[in-house]
Amino acid sequence: FGSSHLGPKASRALEKRRRHRRTTPLAMAKVAKKPARKTQEPVTRDYTVHLHKYLHKTQFKKRAPRAIRAIRRFAEKVMMTKDIRIDTKLNKFVWSNGIRNIPHRVCVRMSR
Repeated sequence: FGSSHLGPKASRALEKRRRHRRTTPLAMAKVAKKPARKTQEPVTRDYTVHLHKYLHKTQFKKRAPRAIRAIRRFAEKVMMTKDIRIDTKLNKFVWSNGIRNIPHRVCVRMSR
């Protein structure tokens, strides 16, 4: 069977599959080699987290818990670490106006 009896689209897809099989994972690994990861030194930075944009169209009874998760996600992204601990003062500040009236912005000092 050749690919001549197939339509032009099907024969192109078949050819693409054949070409894809030729590249071995070993050859691909040699091409895309990552540099060694640097160790993360301790650092302290101040950030303002704009909670209002993270809580857009969130139902009232889920706003404060979602704000805490948004702060956690933001800290994970900017500090590049999975170990995030939220201070009780920050938690109290987010919850200070109740579950639904969250402060629009919060200034946070983050340390790694």
